[in-house]
Amino acid sequence: MVSALQFVDESGHEERHSNSAGRVAETARAVSRVELRAIVAVVPIAVLGRRLVFPPPEASEDGLLALGGDLSPERLLLAYRSGIFPWYAEGLPILWHSPDPRCVLRVDGLHVGRTLRRTVAKRVYDVSFDRAFDGVITACKMTPRPGQDGTWITDDMVSAYRELHRLGYAHSVEAWQDGELVGGLYGVSLGTMFFGESMFSWRPSASKVALIRLASRLAEWGFRLIDAQVANDNTLSMGAEEWPREQFLRALREALMQPTRRGSWDEGELKVEREGSPPG
Repeated sequence: MVSALQFVDESGHEERHSNSAGRVAETARAVSRVELRAIVAVVPIAVLGRRLVFPPPEASEDGLLALGGDLSPERLLLAYRSGIFPWYAEGLPILWHSPDPRCVLRVDGLHVGRTLRRTVAKRVYDVSFDRAFDGVITACKMTPRPGQDGTWITDDMVSAYRELHRLGYAHSVEAWQDGELVGGLYGVSLGTMFFGESMFSWRPSASKVALIRLASRLAEWGFRLIDAQVANDNTLSMGAEEWPREQFLRALREALMQPTRRGSWDEGELKVEREGSPPG
């Protein structure tokens, strides 16, 4: 499994997780080694049913908060509004996480090195928004991850985020070279918070260029943060910070007081709505 916004370059090289990300991944991997009933007996996590509710994020001792439930738009949006996200592997129950600390990127505080600045200035890549969501999420799913025998982007996750995209909540940023999709990222936007999910890069720094362009647009719209969920060396090198969970939740509550830019971000019409509006 791989954390949100973890960079994988054109060679497939993947930066190692920080300690916090490693704990979340290890918790998720452990589920595949024991019976579900045994986990529930020894780990203080909630088991979700049909009721649309989550335990408070503070109930999570080491990132893993709950299991079960579904990936309906209503539940996913409730999760993000609560500072919770799904992260699990194929064949396992849905696992819901709220790590402490939480990794964030300030949209006006990205560290862009000299080489990356030159890449941006030379316009090596063309960048677009919401023009190839299916292509981006599929590439994130299919890109090999050294040392991993699978992906956390399950078929059900792909279907769920495609539906969020159709509803105008999930967005993609694409990097193109000579008309070919070579990098990008996707995530969810609510209020003035962007929740990064995954990114891929088949050419040098393509996903980083997409991230820089995303941060620039978000800053124009009054966003302050990109939620990167759990840290890795590459996001930290670009200025990511690890915040105590409570600090992140306070920032999230403030962001959710602002309207959501729902709809296509492809330079087209946006439906700006107050938080709490039902999906549809």
